[in-house]
Amino acid sequence: MDTSLANTQLLDWLSQISGHKLTQRELSRPVIFLANLVTILLGVIFVDGTVAEEEKQRLLKTLYLFSTPESNVRRLTHLMIKGIKENQTYKRVNDLLLLSDSLSNSEKLLLIAFGYEMSATDGVIDPREKQYLEIVGNHLGINQKHLAVLETGFTHQTDIDLTALDEVKFLLDPSRFFELDVIFIKATTDILAALPAKNERKALKQKTQYSYSNLKKIQDYQKQLDYFCHNLYQLITDCKEHGFLADNLINEVSKISQKLQSQRFRLAVIGEFSQGKSTLINALLGEVIQPVREIPCSGTVTVLKYGTCKRIICRYKNGTEEEIPFSEYQLKASISEDAALGCLSDELANSEVKEIVFEHPDLALCSSGVEIIDSPGLNEHPDRTGVTQQLLKDTDAVIFLTNVSRSLTQSERELLQDLRIQLNGGKDDEPANNLFVVGNFMDMVRTEKGREQVKQRVERFLQGENPLIIGENRIHFISAQAALEAMLGGEENEYLTTFQNFTQAIEKFLTDERGTLKINLSLIEINSLIQKCRSGLSQAEKILDGKINISESEKQKIFEQIGEASGRDVRIRLVASQLVEQVIEQAAESWDEWWECLEKRITEKSQHWHSEHNPAWSQDRLIQDYINQFIRDISKEIDDWGNKTLKDVILNENIKILDANIEYELDAVQAEFRNIEQQVKTDFSEQLQLTIDGITDDFMGFGGFGGGLGIGGALAAGLLVFAGIGLIPIIIASLAATVAGSFGFGMFDVDGLRNQIKLKVINIGFQKLNESTDKVAEKLHEITTSVFDTKVESASRVIFQAILLYENLLEQHEKAHQETLEQREAEKVWIFQKSQELEKIKNSIEAIL
Repeated sequence: MDTSLANTQLLDWLSQISGHKLTQRELSRPVIFLANLVTILLGVIFVDGTVAEEEKQRLLKTLYLFSTPESNVRRLTHLMIKGIKENQTYKRVNDLLLLSDSLSNSEKLLLIAFGYEMSATDGVIDPREKQYLEIVGNHLGINQKHLAVLETGFTHQTDIDLTALDEVKFLLDPSRFFELDVIFIKATTDILAALPAKNERKALKQKTQYSYSNLKKIQDYQKQLDYFCHNLYQLITDCKEHGFLADNLINEVSKISQKLQSQRFRLAVIGEFSQGKSTLINALLGEVIQPVREIPCSGTVTVLKYGTCKRIICRYKNGTEEEIPFSEYQLKASISEDAALGCLSDELANSEVKEIVFEHPDLALCSSGVEIIDSPGLNEHPDRTGVTQQLLKDTDAVIFLTNVSRSLTQSERELLQDLRIQLNGGKDDEPANNLFVVGNFMDMVRTEKGREQVKQRVERFLQGENPLIIGENRIHFISAQAALEAMLGGEENEYLTTFQNFTQAIEKFLTDERGTLKINLSLIEINSLIQKCRSGLSQAEKILDGKINISESEKQKIFEQIGEASGRDVRIRLVASQLVEQVIEQAAESWDEWWECLEKRITEKSQHWHSEHNPAWSQDRLIQDYINQFIRDISKEIDDWGNKTLKDVILNENIKILDANIEYELDAVQAEFRNIEQQVKTDFSEQLQLTIDGITDDFMGFGGFGGGLGIGGALAAGLLVFAGIGLIPIIIASLAATVAGSFGFGMFDVDGLRNQIKLKVINIGFQKLNESTDKVAEKLHEITTSVFDTKVESASRVIFQAILLYENLLEQHEKAHQETLEQREAEKVWIFQKSQELEKIKNSIEAIL
């Protein structure tokens, strides 16, 4: 609907009919539609000269779909009924044309559909009512075949033009009414439900199956590597029992094996409400699993993964979980219909469910090693930042879904920018290479020119001068519903082809750019472990040969070094503890300074808050829009403070101090090792360096060991959670109700009322934030402690490894001196055999890769 066409003449006409002086702002899109609807329904009622009580009830039932009992719109509706009835507007063609001039073709067809529904209240359409609707339909430019479909549908006839039925359903697709209001989506859905369903196919073909062969190859490599880890485990256990290798190597091989067994590709599907995410996931799975409806549906994060049997686990925010029956799955996974049609944020904020895990044995993509994470729609989620943080944890690729009929709205562009930054570990100047943007509902764009325009608009924004994404085949245009229908029906069409191109691009990315990396990292870990085993066995052989002799004074020196290493660990922990307290003190002072000017900045930003909703038409939706924008601005302010002050200045400076201390202490440990090596001819330095390298590999993507062990990724992740969890849901839970209760309904001084609502949102929002200061302090302490603990534990692992190497050396030396020559020779043969087994494992790994 193009409201720019709603001119002064229309405004004056509606003011006259309603007896109420309307302003240009009050002439909203829903108000214009409602005026048309009242006119047509009254025409149907009065055209046959009689008004039945059943028709009166149907009139009010239909009109009341578009307003709440106490709203000003309900009052306006009654005024329009009275005025249109008295002026007999339904008989005046010119008035009807004036009213309907700005309606879209879909909206005009919806109006006539309500007319046929009214006329067929008793199951039969009166000839005079039929003639009236055909005349009105003709003036509105509606195809006569479409009118015939509506008549046939509401009178439950069986003979229907299937092509025309498809066209009517295409024009009345609920997604076309998304920008109008969710109440129109519900009303349209009900109209569609009254129309006949398509004839079922007489003979269903075999369902189309897609085999993810390349992903399965990655799984095969992982299984083979895990098999070699099992062999290594047996070998290391035997060597440990003989006293030739340290206990920690068993833990290392177990850790690698667990990682290989649990290694999955995580594929997150993200977007705003009503973009077709659930349908897309069903198409990816080749089965209808996720609940689907035209109004907002998904209410929580859902993880779909492979399992040996079909089961559903519900995990709650309090840390508990339970297995639930399949019959409860869609209820738990979806928001209520009342919330979908009203205020989503309240239900989302108060939900106790953290995530739902759906395990299934027969889904091709999941059984190929992919976990699919389905997000709730994020445009109205009260804790969007926290949810995306949860979604993106260890995620390999993200699919961002947009509706091509209104692709890349301003809020979607902001969400894409947020995703790009989060996927890049907090860096805001690089495109993301694991972000796929998918335009859905391409079947809704019927002309080739329209399709080309859609593609150009999306590609220009994503790959323009400052690209958001990088990589091959990252943008796709599909129809998830059409592809799913073709898949389930065993048919071939252009939509199934484009969808398969999309799935192949996903598979190629996961295989080539993620799978290969994961395999190589596991290979590095296994080879490092093999090298440690080699060094340990070589050291044991040298001791048995008498090439390593340790005097009593050297033993004493080693004992002293063990104590010194323990002391260095204590010193690192002490420094870290002092720095944590220093960070918290500095952060508290910075927060207070930042807080002083925050309300002023938010008030200035509120001048740019925008909502299409009218205080008179839907005050609750307008309030919710302002609350969402308040939360957006507050979250951005907290993120800015966290990244630019807390991370880049306070934490960075103190982390550098800790890094310098850790580097000093570990250099000292290595220097002491070198002193021992010179005396007893060991290769301690090499073994310790392998441990340090392994720890550094754990932080790939976070800056490395010398570069700060995680200051980029781990810290940014903590701050993103800090911005949402614990604060935003508390504000949301009572903010909407408190603001709404502060205002009555009125249609005068709309701009003044908007400003009052903005001010009330800010005042109450800051009041709730003030009440949450304890949570701010708790979260700050949690983030700081986590960052420092991560570094301290990594350094402790190196020191612990050094101590184990010392202790193992002394144990081997003591054991060798108590054995006979014959025993030592037998053990040398045994060590040679184990070394050969190690070499065989290494060669086998190289052969398969």
